Amino acid sequence: MRSLYSTRRTWLHAVPAWIKLAALSAGGTVLMLTGALGPLAVAAASVLALFLSLGPAGWRQWRMLRGLLIACTLIAGFHWLAGDPAVGVISALRIMAASMLALMLTITTRFDDLLTVLETILSPLRRFGVPVQRIALGIGLTLRFAENFYAQWQRLDDAHRARTGRGGGLRLLAPLAIRALQTAERVADALAARLGG
Repeated sequence: MRSLYSTRRTWLHAVPAWIKLAALSAGGTVLMLTGALGPLAVAAASVLALFLSLGPAGWRQWRMLRGLLIACTLIAGFHWLAGDPAVGVISALRIMAASMLALMLTITTRFDDLLTVLETILSPLRRFGVPVQRIALGIGLTLRFAENFYAQWQRLDDAHRARTGRGGGLRLLAPLAIRALQTAERVADALAARLGG
């Protein structure tokens, strides 16, 4: 599967995966619990500064950030039309900041490292007979499929833009669905071979 992980080293690559995952969890919790516009704006600006500090590894994801900005603008606009613009801005800032934190984790953390952290977190459940390895693998694959889905869309959009000079838009849904199903089938075959069916 295609991945958003960047082989271009940044300062965040050197931080252990468990620290990054803990920071993401804590940061997301703080963002959800903060309801004041001022502190949220400061938090969003701080996250943006951290993201920009990744250099080219982060800047390469400008198209994803552009799509995220459009989505947040639509959310804010909807709340503005509903007569509650403050709620719209707060919601947009939360989504933007949390998404950038998650993207930073994805860009700078290998899948195997993340899987190891998830297995460690879930390891106490082994004493109750819970299949920890399979659950961790399922969570990890969910995260990988999400980023692979975007990477496939980006690749299709680039190819369409090269041919026509315009973005693919909704025309890409059919080929994207086909590629997603093909990827799922390949992963299923690989898992069946690895886990013995």
